This record gives sequence, structure tokens and C-alpha cells, in this order.
Amino acid sequence: MKLVNKPEQDSLEWTKFYGYCENIGDKRGYTIGIFGATTGGPNDEGPDGPTLFKEFDASSGASNPSITGGLARAGVHGSMQGKILKISDSAKVFCDKIGNLQNNPAWRDAMWNTFYKVYIQYSVQQARQRGFSSALTIGSFVDTALNQGATGDSGTLQGLLSRSGNSGDEKTFMTAFYAQRSKIVDTNDYNQPPNGKNRVKQWSTLLNMGETDLKNADAAVQKVTNWEMK
Repeated sequence: MKLVNKPEQDSLEWTKFYGYCENIGDKRGYTIGIFGATTGGPNDEGPDGPTLFKEFDASSGASNPSITGGLARAGVHGSMQGKILKISDSAKVFCDKIGNLQNNPAWRDAMWNTFYKVYIQYSVQQARQRGFSSALTIGSFVDTALNQGATGDSGTLQGLLSRSGNSGDEKTFMTAFYAQRSKIVDTNDYNQPPNGKNRVKQWSTLLNMGETDLKNADAAVQKVTNWEMK
């Protein structure tokens, strides 16, 4: 999570961001929480924010969880317009309410349930079907999925994997994957240049350092995240 949070929040203290909320102007609506769930917009027509609020309702004990129920539990107002969650509160009101959920156990549980269902599960599946199992590879896939989308167009994890070759050697495949991601990671409002390329470089540098299991890798993670956000 430190590797994810550096390019998202310019911080390694990721646990401080369960209540994060901001419209960062990337045409994806509001960005929320530790992995940047979004409410959706022109650049994100299949947002994960609706799932997050439904999971919040479920984690809070709802027998028939819904997006509407999750919004109500958070004390915010909005409605689905197609697949987009349109928030009707002002930005200050909405983000203040989300901020108040920072230490809410059900919110934290919902955050991880959403993270797993939308990004981690698919990333693990994609790694395993290629015969890969290292924490670095799975983490690289998860970071790509949450930043650029898991499935869909050519910029998503799915699209990048389709252009990364068929090597059964994990290092060879991942080197090609990082090269493909670097070509587009600073486009389409995924990241502000050159933050995207530095984001990918974190993972590729760890690969070249041999830190594939990420065990006892705090010093290495500190080293590769020592770059300046723009």
C-alpha cells in the first residue's frame, strides 16, 4: 500500500486516507479513500464508488444492501445516473462527511471489500493464469487496475496485459508490461506527468533489485518512493 499511496497522496502513511475525499479535476468525479474510489465521470464511466457505498451498507448490517442505503449511512446525498453516482451535496459537505468516516470500522471494511472485489481479485487471477505469484507482480497489476481500470479499453490492466507478450518468465513478462504501461500512464488524466512514469519506475526498480516477494523490503520501498510529486 505504500507503493500505491505514494503516487496517489504523496505519502507512505496510507492508513491516514480512509476518509480522503477530493475532486481532483480528472473528470472521474470525487476520489475517495485509500485506493481512490471514484463516483464517475467522462473519464470513468464504470466507477467503483457505487460499489463502495453498497459495501458500506452491507458492512453496517443491511440485510438487503444498496447504494442508497450506503449513502444514507454516510449522511450524504446522491443518485445513480446510469453508472455514474451523481452527488447532490456541495463538495465541502460531501467530503466533510466522508472525512468523518476515517475511523469507522464498517467503512474500513467496505473499503477493503471493494478493493478486493474490483481490483485485487482480478489482478490475482491474471497473475496466476500466467503462472506468476510474486507479491511484486500482483501489486503491479493491482496498482495498474486501480489507476487505469481493471478491464475495458486499451489503457486498462486488461488492455496492457494483451500487449505485454506471452513470456512464461516472470521478469521478462513484467519488464515488457512496465514498458507498455510507461507509454500511456501519463495520458488520459491517469496521472500528472511525470508522476505516472515515476509510479511505474517504483515497481520496475524493485524488480531489478530482486525484491519480488516484498518481504522485509521497507528500506527498498523507501528508496524507490523517494521521488518528488509534481
